[in-house]
Amino acid sequence: MVFFIGSIFFTSAAALQCLETFNADRAPGGEGRQRFRVVAFEPRRIDWWSSVVQFIGTLLFNVDTFRAMQVGFDDVAYDRLVWTPDAVGSACFLISGYLAYVEVCGGSACWRRRSLEWKIATVNLVGCIAFGISAIASFVVPSTGSVVDLAAANLFTAFGGLCFLVGAVLLLPEAAAEHDAARP
Repeated sequence: MVFFIGSIFFTSAAALQCLETFNADRAPGGEGRQRFRVVAFEPRRIDWWSSVVQFIGTLLFNVDTFRAMQVGFDDVAYDRLVWTPDAVGSACFLISGYLAYVEVCGGSACWRRRSLEWKIATVNLVGCIAFGISAIASFVVPSTGSVVDLAAANLFTAFGGLCFLVGAVLLLPEAAAEHDAARP
């Protein structure tokens, strides 16, 4: 139940990120504000893909955690059923994190240690990689019914969450700098 409630918060955060992306001011000089949009289809924008793919990944985690409340934990077939959306959700996070990183870099890789935007994208990508490792470590071996490495699954889940927290905290000074820059 705790994980399902947490997954709702996680999905809510991803939905808010989508809303921010859908309503981002794209005009030079910030003069092109438009009406508020709940949904947008802009497949030519990398930030749109990043936020939408991440949102889909969070929905898969909702499915995963909801199913965990419905069936007992001792059923090996159930473990595989739950692991699939977890693995696909983790793949969505990896794709989303890499797309955000590419957007910041303007290409496949870069090194901008002093850029706050780069630090945020990098720490979030590291968190996505940690979630991917956690998904692999949490695979239930069908022949034995045991998890590949429960300690690694828990460790990398916690580390990935910590990375996302650090990325969110780093957004605060970035938002303050943008606010100061927008003042006349």
